[in-house]
Amino acid sequence: RLSMSCLLPASWHFSLSPLGCPRLLHTSLRQILVLGAAAAAVSLLYYSLLLIRSRASRDRRFHRYLARVTDTEATDTNNPNLNYGIVVDCGSSGSRIFVYCWPRHNGNPHDLLDIKQMRDRNRKPVVMKIKPGISEFASSPEKVSDYISPLLSFAAEHVPRSKHKETPLYILCTAGMRILPESQQKAILEDLLTDIPVQFDFLFSDSHAEVISGKQEGVYAWIGINFVLGRFEHTDDEEEAVVQVHIPGNEPQESIFRRRTVGILDMGGVSTQIAYEVPKTVSFASSQQEEVAKNLLAEFNLGCDAHHTEHVYRVYVATFLGFGGNAARQRYEDSLFTTTVLKNRLLGKQTGLSSDSPLLDPCLPLDARDEIQQNGQVLLLRGTGDFDLCRELIQPFMNKTNETQTSLNGVYQPAVHFQNSEFYGFSEFYYCTEDVLRMGGDYNAAKFTKAAKDYCATKWSVLRERFDRGLYASHADLHRLKYQCFKSAWMYEVFHSGFSFPVTYSNLKTALQVYDKEVQWTLGAILYRTRFLPLRDIQQENFRGSHSHWRSFSFVYNHYLFFACFLVVLLSILLYLLRLRRIHRRMLRNGSSPSLWIEEGLPPQKMAGPL
Repeated sequence: RLSMSCLLPASWHFSLSPLGCPRLLHTSLRQILVLGAAAAAVSLLYYSLLLIRSRASRDRRFHRYLARVTDTEATDTNNPNLNYGIVVDCGSSGSRIFVYCWPRHNGNPHDLLDIKQMRDRNRKPVVMKIKPGISEFASSPEKVSDYISPLLSFAAEHVPRSKHKETPLYILCTAGMRILPESQQKAILEDLLTDIPVQFDFLFSDSHAEVISGKQEGVYAWIGINFVLGRFEHTDDEEEAVVQVHIPGNEPQESIFRRRTVGILDMGGVSTQIAYEVPKTVSFASSQQEEVAKNLLAEFNLGCDAHHTEHVYRVYVATFLGFGGNAARQRYEDSLFTTTVLKNRLLGKQTGLSSDSPLLDPCLPLDARDEIQQNGQVLLLRGTGDFDLCRELIQPFMNKTNETQTSLNGVYQPAVHFQNSEFYGFSEFYYCTEDVLRMGGDYNAAKFTKAAKDYCATKWSVLRERFDRGLYASHADLHRLKYQCFKSAWMYEVFHSGFSFPVTYSNLKTALQVYDKEVQWTLGAILYRTRFLPLRDIQQENFRGSHSHWRSFSFVYNHYLFFACFLVVLLSILLYLLRLRRIHRRMLRNGSSPSLWIEEGLPPQKMAGPL
């Protein structure tokens, strides 16, 4: 009998008779079967790993979708693991307060906080707005605390009392405060920093109240949009679009591949803003251009650890005052008025001074009537609805220059990788495509141009009839109908001529909301300003798990460990069979030689004599 303990613990020691081995082990077929079994096991392991990866990817997509759905659920204020944060947006026309919440960080330093807007029992966002704007108190800064107190009381009612002391409060002032003298800004902020800690227990330090620049506001808006879209998450899904990024500040320069972020285009009534990531190192045509670019490029780290560079982003942000839809129309009308009055004076004409000889305006729908009033004079207009001529007339208002890498007003703009980029257009980009033309969503320049031409060339009486029948968007009004032709041409020229996007560009989506909710720049602000908070949770988790580190492994890692153990066991079985085969061959070759037993560490057995 053979004593076997190859690669197995002593407790698994057992004996096996050579006669018990199947004869199959003696043939080459046995080798084929063993190798085939090994190959099948390895193939099964590889397939299982692929299946787990694909399932994990689907689960991540499902959880992202599920998160979008659960975002509308009422916030569970009885959950002790929820944290809260408050942002007050002090704008020019009023102030709004937003309350956000997030669960404890998952302990992965690569992930950001899962911040969501808090919702009350009725599932409505915890938001409140008051008027007028905070800048109205420039002459009486001592009243600012009383002005903002109702907002903070509103937030205090919704945030659990036990969480007040650890809830950060940020009061961020925008456009209205920027135009005030620095002394008045300082007086308003000083009153807030002095009185608020006396009345409320929120976490509120000197750096939590400030006047932010337009660049900061644009960066926060960019962060908020990309966060909601999940573009800061890491993925192994090959279907996801990725981009190669040169990490700023690394020598030698380091490159990584990560999920592609989206750029944003926002055209309001007064200004237009563009913001997008610049993944690679930029070059400049001149030293003056480089100096200007420093004020337009923002580099920041969204990660909780400054030493981790995977969340370092370089973002270009530019705001153009006077390039909003209404401001552009005003500039256009001012130019019409000035040139027409001058021509009338020089040529002795009466164009636009009576209804019989109105000034023909190609940027108004066909036969639409309008007027321009300036300095007590009235200029009468009648539309001709010529979209192409309208575009030609407004092109000079782009203020483009011949210098390379420039956009509106000759401002520096780094190159956009049009083949591997994606943009979202908000406000007027959405209104121009959806309210009347009903083409919101994926933008197509050829289809948009045709629809805009048809609209401009339609008689005003027909447009009014369609409006009365409710064929346009519910929030579209007569002002939208009258100036749709101009704003369509203006949006087209800003996008293609001003920002130099080719007419074949197909990755622009016009939208009013993302996942059925309006995304505010305040979301990006609190995400950026609380970026170091996960480090605290990670350190606490590491301290608690110092004696049970294996518990921190993720679901997928546990499966990797299982399959590694499976491979080890499989290899042990194969080696065991090979060892058994070698010993059996020696037995067949040497018969019952005592040397075999000596080799196995057993005393030689006496052979029984003949009876």
